[in-house]
Amino acid sequence: MVIGCSAGGFSLMFDILLSLPAEFPLAVVVIIHRSRKHKSSMEALLQKRTKVTVKLADGHEQMKTSVVYFAPTDYHLLLEPNGTFTLDCSEPLFFCRPAIDVTFESVSDVCKDKVIGLLLSGANQDGANGLAYIEANGGLAVVQDPSSAEVDVMPSSAIGTCKNPLVLNNSDIFELVSQITALKRTLN
Repeated sequence: MVIGCSAGGFSLMFDILLSLPAEFPLAVVVIIHRSRKHKSSMEALLQKRTKVTVKLADGHEQMKTSVVYFAPTDYHLLLEPNGTFTLDCSEPLFFCRPAIDVTFESVSDVCKDKVIGLLLSGANQDGANGLAYIEANGGLAVVQDPSSAEVDVMPSSAIGTCKNPLVLNNSDIFELVSQITALKRTLN
């Protein structure tokens, strides 16, 4: 599962991660727009409060289930065909590095129809093309309902770019996460 957010999406993203059970059956990759000028303790704060492992993604690290990986500031985060991460410092996209589109597309290239992309509140169009790419590869494209987003530009852009995204209000997003866990338990 890949989650992208920017302005207005941090609180919902935090709450989603706090809701994950210890044995969440997917790896979670989070791309957020944040300033490289300010040191962030977001991952450490979340690690103290969540049931899953939360960390900054390292280059050459193998992606694992029940772990939340954050894209480091000022690097694009890519997933290699062997399931390891690569950090890239190529040009920003939509003035952002990390860019949501870059990670969404990279993860979709590797995981194809096994990707769930979730795009939350934000003030630019980053993530819309990446979510459409996930959808085109057979993955699930999920967009926060713009009416429940603090800043609706990002989710509105995704709705206009994707063919048939699943548009969910905040409570339905939590229900989706709960269903992922329940489905995995049923299949085991």
